[in-house]
Parts: sequence; structure tokens; C-alpha cells
Amino acid sequence: MHDFLEVEGYWATGRSREQTAEGAANSVVLGVYGPDGAMVGGARIVTDRATFGWLTDVYVLAEHRGLGLGRAVVAAACEHPAVAGIKRLLLKTGDAHELYRSFGFTEPPEPEGWMELRPVPGGT
Repeated sequence: MHDFLEVEGYWATGRSREQTAEGAANSVVLGVYGPDGAMVGGARIVTDRATFGWLTDVYVLAEHRGLGLGRAVVAAACEHPAVAGIKRLLLKTGDAHELYRSFGFTEPPEPEGWMELRPVPGGT
């Protein structure tokens, strides 16, 4: 996962291998595997399993795109027991908007209410 994120993951620029590993350890990780068993795509869900979830690091390697694997990993994320019953599953993306819309994702109705803290004091 880190090798892809480091090179092609525009949203993960500057993320260290250690940060990727720590993020994976504290998330639900979904993998897409090729016939040889190599990971060719995946996603992470960060959630409290009660009210909120964040879908992130969704990817499929370029040579495996166009086969429905991105759709499959997003479907698996949306149907995962870790998000069953939560009120909101969010994601931020610079592409694939139509894919996410096909699962019911929409722009937040009140985007002006969202705030973020970046960088987090004491964070890396």
C-alpha cells in the first residue's frame, strides 16, 4: 500500500512508511489481490463503529484499472460490518466522483460547517 501511496497517492504526499503502517494498524484495511496473490488495490476505513467513518486511501494499481476493482473495493467498504449503523461515512477525493456518487455519496449539505486542524500541534 505504501509504495503506491508514496508514488501515486496525491492525497498522501509526504506520508512516511511508518505513518502508513500506523494508519493501517488503526483502521479497517481492505485489500484487492491479483491472481498471483499480490495486492493490486485497497482502501482503509477509519471509524468509531458507532457514528462516524472515513473512507480513505482507495486505490487500484494502473495496470489493473478498468476491471471493476475500484467499484468492488468501494462496495466492500460501504457494506463492511464496521460501518453498519453509522450515521455518516465521509471521504475526500480529487477524482472518481461519479464512482462514489453511484454508491450514494454526495457533497456535504452544509460544507461551510466543516473545519479542520492542519497540521495538528505535536503531530507529524
